Amino acid sequence: MQTGHINHKDPGILRIRIWYGVLLLLFAIFIVRLFYLQVIRHDHYQKAALTGQLKQYEIPAERGMIVAQNGDSTVPLVLNETRYTAYADPQFIKDKRAAAAEITRVIGGDQNEHLRNLEVEGSRYAILAKRLDKAQKEKIDEERKSESKRLENDKDPNYVWQWIGLQEEKVRTYPHGTLAAQLLGFVDNDGTGKYGIEQALDSELKGTAGQLKAITDAQGVPLAANKDNVNIAPKPGKQLVLTIDLAMQQQLEEALKTGLEAARSPSGTALIMDPNTGAIKAMANYPTYNPAEFGKVEDGNLFTNAAVAAPFEVGSIMKPLTVAAGMDMGAITKNSTYYDNRFFHIDDATVRNVEEDGGAGTKSMADILQLSLNTGVTWVLMQMGGGEINEKGRTAWHTYMTDHYKLGEITGVEQGYEADGLIPSPTEGYGLDIQYANSTFGQGMTATPLQMAAALSATINGGTYYRPRLIEKTIDSTGHESIKKPEVVRGGVVGEQVSKDLRGMMEAAYSKNRTVYGSKRAHNEYRIGGKTGTAQIPKAEGGYHDDKYNGTYIGYVGGDRPDYVIMVRVNEPKVPGYAGSRGAAPIFVRLTDILIDNFGVTPKD
Repeated sequence: MQTGHINHKDPGILRIRIWYGVLLLLFAIFIVRLFYLQVIRHDHYQKAALTGQLKQYEIPAERGMIVAQNGDSTVPLVLNETRYTAYADPQFIKDKRAAAAEITRVIGGDQNEHLRNLEVEGSRYAILAKRLDKAQKEKIDEERKSESKRLENDKDPNYVWQWIGLQEEKVRTYPHGTLAAQLLGFVDNDGTGKYGIEQALDSELKGTAGQLKAITDAQGVPLAANKDNVNIAPKPGKQLVLTIDLAMQQQLEEALKTGLEAARSPSGTALIMDPNTGAIKAMANYPTYNPAEFGKVEDGNLFTNAAVAAPFEVGSIMKPLTVAAGMDMGAITKNSTYYDNRFFHIDDATVRNVEEDGGAGTKSMADILQLSLNTGVTWVLMQMGGGEINEKGRTAWHTYMTDHYKLGEITGVEQGYEADGLIPSPTEGYGLDIQYANSTFGQGMTATPLQMAAALSATINGGTYYRPRLIEKTIDSTGHESIKKPEVVRGGVVGEQVSKDLRGMMEAAYSKNRTVYGSKRAHNEYRIGGKTGTAQIPKAEGGYHDDKYNGTYIGYVGGDRPDYVIMVRVNEPKVPGYAGSRGAAPIFVRLTDILIDNFGVTPKD
């Protein structure tokens, strides 16, 4: 019997073996490829997959409120309100012209603009309106329901409202309208604080945004159970409690507006501060604007808080500071006298007094303030130099202006765009003697109303310079309160006796002139002191206008110690007489009446 055997040369067997080898090779390649993809390139492809599926969203934080004092409680000046942005997907809207008309009918706006937005080629997201209120949102919801019911049996429905969505957002609202507008500032459409407190403390107000990272399905819907999801809640911004007294702010603004109208002045500034703590109780400018409608403002100057951001030549309200400096350094005393010839020739210029200076003769330090003698403060500067205007006197006066009174540097108050003003160098420049003589009565230098109020406060409160502030305390999202205590910037601005002597001079000056200012109430149980200022307005090309003046008044009211310092600025008043006494002083008088009647001024002991 013959035994069978395999013929390895058989073509069929060879083909089977070749295909078997090819299959083994392909299988090996497949295994190697899987190993490469799943092990070696695992991180790369996981990251690539997440790139398509991982969606990251920022959750905006709610901005902190701003509130003012109102007796023993507080009242919101700035709140957050829910508003809505309406948007559409133009790709699904068939009749865009009819849709634009329908949108205009319901939410208003410009029909042509709506049409342009809907016709942008390739657009899948067209913003139709921003900051819609709740009533407008409800109208859109009603239209959506009505449209759906109306077209439910239509085989080819022409939907409009089904393709319009609403996105919720928080926007700033100002329930008191224009009240304290420049002090507060506003928040722009990008959520950034602009001007005032909104800008200065933007980082504290805006809080910390939350974060949502979510693994999604192919349609972008988050998979709620995925362990890789991240959800960090936003942290709301801090609530700011201001030093501002609501009622005082309201009455200050009314008094300022009425006073400017009476003086026929186009604009002005006024503020009230506590000289014993640096707390600003009221601060205003006129004209003003509504922060909720900042987009409608055509004149950008309306945004500026001139009390802190608009330095100017302050005029004769500088004279109390000059006299105080002379007394404090021992160059003069409150009993010093000098012979006033009504003018001084200095360099190539002449310093003169106003007409009502009492004529040539012996004058006292009190006369300098009561009669507003330019020659008087020039004489004080001479005494600082040992009898003449020289580098010693200029340097001494410069030291008091900058180091003692803190002029020429920002105060650090919580306001955007605070300006530092200008104090000339005592050793560099041309015509230094006349320049420094002018500075003793507030010309040739600049300061802001707040800088002058802070400097006078330090001079009459016994000699302590407190940093001006608008914040009483902050409250974080947990309810923790951080009290902002008064900050002493400098002690020994002037000595206590100098402070007392200066108050006596300023009170005498006010008492002798108050009827000229329009005061009808003597207020004998209180102490009121002050000083007018009338400053020529400088020309852009140099020199001064002969017929344009700014009026200022600075002073205080209190009992045995000053309770409030008041600073008033009136720009280019058009009234007979001096801008300070006829334009600014009547506003000061009105404010002292308001403070005595309503805000707890302490009578003399």
